[in-house]
Order: sequence, then C-alpha cells, then structure tokens
Amino acid sequence: MPNIFHNSARPGIDEYFMEIAKVVAKRSTCLRNHVGAVIVRDKRILTTGYNGAPSGLPHCLDIGCLRDENNIPSGENQEICRGVHAEQNAIIQAALHGISTEGATLYCTHQPCSLCAKMLINAHIKRVVYSEKYPDKRGIEYLEEAGVDVVYAKDRYV
Repeated sequence: MPNIFHNSARPGIDEYFMEIAKVVAKRSTCLRNHVGAVIVRDKRILTTGYNGAPSGLPHCLDIGCLRDENNIPSGENQEICRGVHAEQNAIIQAALHGISTEGATLYCTHQPCSLCAKMLINAHIKRVVYSEKYPDKRGIEYLEEAGVDVVYAKDRYV
C-alpha cells in the first residue's frame, strides 16, 4: 500500500515544530488571535500551550472579549484580558508536571510580548522561533539582551 503522507519536500526540524504550533493554536479560545506554542528540547516536545481563559473560567468565545468591549488595541494594557498567553500556558504546563525547560526552544505562532519574554528568560529558554509579528517590540529586545537566540521564521515556515 502506498504511503499517502509521503512528501518529497520533507520539512526540517524548525518547520516541523512550527507546524505543530499552528495546530496547537487551533485550540485557542481567544476571539482576537489564535496563538500556539510548543516547547522542545532535543527534538522532543516537552509541553504545548495555547491562549485562552484560565482553567475553569468562561471562554472568551462564549462570553465575549473584554479587550474588544473596552476598545483596547493589540499590544496595549495586556492586564485587561481574561486570557493566558500560549507561551505562559506552555511554561505553566511544564511547571505543573515537573518538566525543566532549561535549554529548550520555544516555537510560537506569534512573537512573544514583553511579559512572556521575561517569563521565557526566567524559564531558561535558549531559543525562540516565531512566525507572526506582534506590536510589542520590547519582548524581542529583552530576549536578545538576555542572549536568547531569536528567529523570525515568517519567510521560511508560512
């Protein structure tokens, strides 16, 4: 029987994990952006995360977006949001399950905001690969200042 999934253009490791991040993003409950994150070390997935309301709280899909109701632009006043970012959820999952993220790579569909960048730095993530830009430029500045390898992969893994 022929392998219907065989593709002569086999994806590289970064493309492979970016595609997984895109699938994870489909679980998002945010009305504005569907963001997915995958934390990987040694070519193995440690955790995943997507953006949405904390466990047990109503989803924005069901009750509406607090930020939209208050006309808050993307990248501003992030504290006025009931959602948890994908990167944060991926780090939280690692903490909940006793998994070290030290030296790992984060693949994320979107550029980390400044708060997520600070969390990634403290989680000792060594590399961040993302494919969509975000209005908050400070996150990338923090990551680079901390020596994290940052890769904007828009042109490579669309």
